[in-house]
Amino acid sequence: MIELKSPEEIGRMAVTGHFVGELLAELKGVADVGVNLMDLEHYARRRIKERGAESCYWDYAPSFGRGPFRNVLCLSVNDAVLHGLPHSYVLRDGDLLSVDMAVGIDGWVADSAFSVVVGTPDQADLVLIECTEVALEAGIAAAVVGNKIGDISAAIGDTARRYGYGINGEFGGHGLGRTMHEAPHIANDGRPKRGMKLEAGLTIAIEPWFCADTDKIKFDKDGWTIRSANGCRTAHSEHTIAVTEAGPQVLTYRPGQGNRPALTHEDPAVTS
Repeated sequence: MIELKSPEEIGRMAVTGHFVGELLAELKGVADVGVNLMDLEHYARRRIKERGAESCYWDYAPSFGRGPFRNVLCLSVNDAVLHGLPHSYVLRDGDLLSVDMAVGIDGWVADSAFSVVVGTPDQADLVLIECTEVALEAGIAAAVVGNKIGDISAAIGDTARRYGYGINGEFGGHGLGRTMHEAPHIANDGRPKRGMKLEAGLTIAIEPWFCADTDKIKFDKDGWTIRSANGCRTAHSEHTIAVTEAGPQVLTYRPGQGNRPALTHEDPAVTS
């Protein structure tokens, strides 16, 4: 069942989305060569606790994955693209990092992700990240009342093909609101004018992700981390949006990163 949200409920989701966008902007500023992934994880844990928010990832236990997910971030490096399990790894010059998070505040959820190269970027990595961002913008632009889900999917897929990347159809965007995953599924490729008609009040996460040289994936032994099948670089971008009569509303907008925040926290700097 798909629940259309009232303007007031979308406003409450926007409060959560504002925090998600703010925290992801902070994490983008913190991520750098020499930073351990667990430093990012513990930074996010502290900020979520301070805000009185609740991680949607903690204890998440879908059909895939080995046991419940006991972290608040998905941190995926280089050939890892989705559901990266935080672990003790120090970022190196040129690493491509994808950061994904979802939290709830007062019963309303928002979900977002970005990719960034730390240190010295390779141009091919920057183009791959750009493709996910352009595809995300195209998908959002298609999320208007009267269009169909296929219009969003087609806009994402057309962008990937224009850049020359393949498209994996196993994971994509989704509805959300009171929980992290709700109907409908938002594929990263599709045919225009197909699928469910978009109505005002629909809230969805649009999340294009692509691998540089393949459309195949594989899972790590941890059961969570998803990588490109051939070891090529990957990237992922995501926003939570609301379909409204006035047009698509991005609920997880990220402000400019500004000054780099400090990594100091009460948690141990590196733990498993």
